[in-house]
Amino acid sequence: MAEHIFFWGIIVFLLGTLGVGVWASKQIKGDSVNYLVAGRGLVLPLAAATLMAQSVDSNATMGNMDLSSQFGFWAGASLPLGLALCLFLTALFFAKPMNRMKLITLPDFYRVKYGRRVEIVASVIMVLSFAFLLAGNLVAGGFLFQGFLGTSYTAGVLLIATIVFAYTASGGLFAVAYTDAIQVAIAFLGTLALLGFMSSSFGLNVPEGMGPLALGQLTDPGQGAAVNWATLLALGLGDIVAIDFMARVFAADSPETAQRACLIGSLGTVIIGVPFAMMALGAPGILAGLGVESDGPILLSLLKNVAPPLLSLLVIAAILSASLSTADGAILGTSSVIAHNILGIRHTDHNAGGDRLLALTRTMALVITILGVIFALLVPQTGILLLLAFDLGFAGLLVPLAGGLYWPKATRYGAMACILVGTAARLLFFVLMPTMFGADNTLLYIPNPIFTADFDGFPTLISPLLGLAAFVIVSLMTQRSRGAAPEVVELEAMQPVERS
Repeated sequence: MAEHIFFWGIIVFLLGTLGVGVWASKQIKGDSVNYLVAGRGLVLPLAAATLMAQSVDSNATMGNMDLSSQFGFWAGASLPLGLALCLFLTALFFAKPMNRMKLITLPDFYRVKYGRRVEIVASVIMVLSFAFLLAGNLVAGGFLFQGFLGTSYTAGVLLIATIVFAYTASGGLFAVAYTDAIQVAIAFLGTLALLGFMSSSFGLNVPEGMGPLALGQLTDPGQGAAVNWATLLALGLGDIVAIDFMARVFAADSPETAQRACLIGSLGTVIIGVPFAMMALGAPGILAGLGVESDGPILLSLLKNVAPPLLSLLVIAAILSASLSTADGAILGTSSVIAHNILGIRHTDHNAGGDRLLALTRTMALVITILGVIFALLVPQTGILLLLAFDLGFAGLLVPLAGGLYWPKATRYGAMACILVGTAARLLFFVLMPTMFGADNTLLYIPNPIFTADFDGFPTLISPLLGLAAFVIVSLMTQRSRGAAPEVVELEAMQPVERS
């Protein structure tokens, strides 16, 4: 009976999501601005819901629980708390000026401020990092379908990728916004319902040294403090340069709406994400007491063996919602960056066949979906892929963004130096480290005697500092070739010209 509930419940949910997304495609009307930034008309409830949905993803739920159950509260809670911090900082410093600039994609800022070359380099890094982000959410879908629909892991990944590609390619950010609103509501209800059931049935048991008051997790490297701080900072700062977050900031109907939506999204991320970390602390003991051996994500083991079927179905829908909402943002964001910023097709570029940017973005959506599937099959991890994605942005892209808005001495040469030095340092650390955020580096590791697992976490902290140093030094050395001041940038936001 339970198997039938899971199977048909998941099928109905997926078909409903697909239907909403396809219905939203009617609002595109052949216009790339409608497709990419929802016509810049998202009102506060929709803007807040879609921002929250991008942070409450499978990494912040399933990945959160896996890390918390193994390493303690702060190892997992750092995921949603870092994402909430990102939205809070965006509200304070970035939402209003970035919305006011009327950009199409985040790399547009780098072109307007620093020129075409910086735009291309920044775009390539964003596409690479978001392929990892997409993969992390496809991994969650693969595990979920394997456990509850009886598919193989590979088939599950392909199935969720096909569904999210279909409605994203058809409806763009309108489809994303409407489905996100539904998905956030499901995630909120599912989280509170599961928390209530676990508390009333088993209590929230906290093993010694694992809970939120075990501050050694934040102060002692031996207890994972470096990794936990790296997680908080990679997400809290690196996610500011996330193309899916900024697309929603651009899509808000006013700068004030963008700022308020970020604040609401920040609070909602904490409310939904932190309970998963708390529930994870007692989960291993509960499963052991029932004689259940967890052979995958611990949340799925709880749902299959502990929670009532209808409650499990609600939480499964919440996890699926989280995976779909972030995956659709990753597909839309990366495909638009490839078409608009790397290939240079602008939203004013039309031919006899219609809007060229719209057509090419939809084509690129297929390419990025395939790339995400490849990564998901190579690295079947959830939280780790999320962190790797934002580590790259934190290392090389955040400083040029903040400097371009708030430091008049920033130059294109300084920006390029920061991007190249910060990103190269992070990638070098990555291939030399045997672990990444506590998990084995199975993607690309070069064995060496210098960097050991004890150094894990520090590459996230060191790489941005190297990029910052390069940015400041090179910018000060190249003042004669300085770009426009930040005040001018806002007025000239969509002028795609290089400055000398």
